[in-house]
Amino acid sequence: MTDLLFMTAAALLLTVAASLVRVLRGPTRPDRMMGAQLAATAGVGILLLLSVATGSPAILDVALVLALLAAFAAVAFVKAASPDGVGDPEEETP
Repeated sequence: MTDLLFMTAAALLLTVAASLVRVLRGPTRPDRMMGAQLAATAGVGILLLLSVATGSPAILDVALVLALLAAFAAVAFVKAASPDGVGDPEEETP
């Protein structure tokens, strides 16, 4: 069973490599951000698989932190990419 988990983690690692190609080549900023989000999502999957395969619960904490950072990165990108903070929930409406 652990061999199957390790093989699945290796397949997800190939997905991370493909997403990093998208991050490097672009062509636009949203394409790069989507590549980074794919890398983070696959990274969380890899960490979860390794946690189950090795029986180490500490890896689950790392996966949760990575998922949280990926969500914050997506929100930061949207706020930075929107003109004049349009869609900013902290902005007061006139």
